[in-house]
Amino acid sequence: MPYDKKNFNKLTLAIHSTDNSFAFAYRENNQSISDNFFTKKFEKDLCNNLIVDFSNFITKENLKRIDKISVSTGPSNFNASRQIIVLARTLAQQINCSIDSFSSFELMAKRIALKNNINSNKNSFWIFKKLKRRGYIAGKYQICISEKTNNKISIKEKIIPKIFEELINIDSSYQAEYSDIEDLKELLNLSDNNVQNSKSSTWKKVLPLYPLSPIN
Repeated sequence: MPYDKKNFNKLTLAIHSTDNSFAFAYRENNQSISDNFFTKKFEKDLCNNLIVDFSNFITKENLKRIDKISVSTGPSNFNASRQIIVLARTLAQQINCSIDSFSSFELMAKRIALKNNINSNKNSFWIFKKLKRRGYIAGKYQICISEKTNNKISIKEKIIPKIFEELINIDSSYQAEYSDIEDLKELLNLSDNNVQNSKSSTWKKVLPLYPLSPIN
């Protein structure tokens, strides 16, 4: 059923998963100091735990305040990616709000760039994850620096994460580093950027990123 939001300050909700955890956060729009976080390691019954923990995380009053959702699409745990996106799409459809989606590698790209001093405009690098049975999952990212944003670093995803038999450029390749809290913050930040750039999307366009099947 639709919600009456006119008497509430709006919230952006972030939903994220890694290889062994899922996480939620919300932020009052344009107020980066008011983030609220929840993270949890996977248990056997992920489907039920996800819904129960989400219900415990956010109150009915705050649920009514959501006007934007930001969700990670993977690559991460196969079942978790599928279930958090089902949750995000269902919420976006039911409360009729916009939804942003970003790959898990894109969320960590700026953090990896800063850690490794990759700070020159238009420099590119790869983020990879070694697979147990075949090759790598890797995505390519480019540094973007604009005077309009006081020379702050932003990231452009040039190639979305997909399977490669070998790493293309070993010298500029960095292993994926998930971080629940930092990735949630970046989900919220990137969603804020989309608002400023008048970008929006609907739940119908948000799909999980599955470079490989569960058996791999």
